[in-house]
Amino acid sequence: MNARTTVVRTRARGGGERRRGGALRVGSRRDLHSSFLSREGRKRSLRTTTGSSAVGETTSSPFRLIQHKQEAWWFYRYLSQVYDHIVNPGHWTKDMREDALEPALLHVAKKRPLKVIDVGGGTGFSTTGIVEAGGSPENITLVDQSPHQLAKAKKKPQLQGCTIMEGDAENLQFPTNTFDRYVSCGSIEYWPDPQRGIVESYRVLKPGGMACMVGPVHPTHWLSRFMADAWMLFPTEAEYIKWFEAAGFSSIKLKRIGPKWYRGCRKHGLIMGCSVTGVKKLSAEGESPLKLGEMKENKAKTETNKFKLLLRVVLGSLAGFYYFVIPVYMWLKNLLLPKSVSFV
Repeated sequence: MNARTTVVRTRARGGGERRRGGALRVGSRRDLHSSFLSREGRKRSLRTTTGSSAVGETTSSPFRLIQHKQEAWWFYRYLSQVYDHIVNPGHWTKDMREDALEPALLHVAKKRPLKVIDVGGGTGFSTTGIVEAGGSPENITLVDQSPHQLAKAKKKPQLQGCTIMEGDAENLQFPTNTFDRYVSCGSIEYWPDPQRGIVESYRVLKPGGMACMVGPVHPTHWLSRFMADAWMLFPTEAEYIKWFEAAGFSSIKLKRIGPKWYRGCRKHGLIMGCSVTGVKKLSAEGESPLKLGEMKENKAKTETNKFKLLLRVVLGSLAGFYYFVIPVYMWLKNLLLPKSVSFV
């Protein structure tokens, strides 16, 4: 695509100066990659590249703990009990949510009805943000594969009236051209094929509709990079842009977000580190121009090598714990060091 891409650097409210006016315009994927990712040292990481098509490449690691949606299902079988109280305070705050959803222009729903789908909405934290931004519950659909997460969402008073149902991000059971807005926060890291999920977002949107994807960003620090690759998918900023472009979106924008106590630090990666938006052109009614093959999830999910399975579980569990410690470390660092000290 020839459409230009905008990258906006910002931090959650209360985290110092917001740089809304300092958007960096990037003319190509090569520019984006060289500008932001030259320090990634990706050859030293566990990341390898595979994909269902030459265009729709995905990054994966043979040792990653969460490689399939079934593994994510088990992960949230237990995490759903404490998700809103343990995970969100360190990685996904209300201020971050407001920042991340702002580019989706959900406030338009105050003037005219918007049909919104929240894919991978889990316990409904992001869905609550959609309602607070102006969305009407009767026009909002929350989809997640975890019944345990959805059980929590159904109990929230703000979400009464929303349609809450189980579903697969890579195979949504809705007609083409159904929604005005597609939102997905903290879900892409569990998709076996992120490109397929983004192609699905394009399909279910009406012409002129907008997709908003919020997710992790890959670390540059060597230890954090190793831990991220051992746990789950942490895409680079360039990969998000590539996936959106390949799916057919235009007017693509990437907005950087993060907890205020990180002071803009991104070297350790962020579980919720960017918000990417793209528009389905008014003239682009129908499915994505990118056609993909068989769903990866249809392939065998069972790990036959017991040693490899044990290694994945041990490394992945250690990596998951590491990313619960990092926010605490950054919070203490912010508390103890002068405000004049930059963490970047």
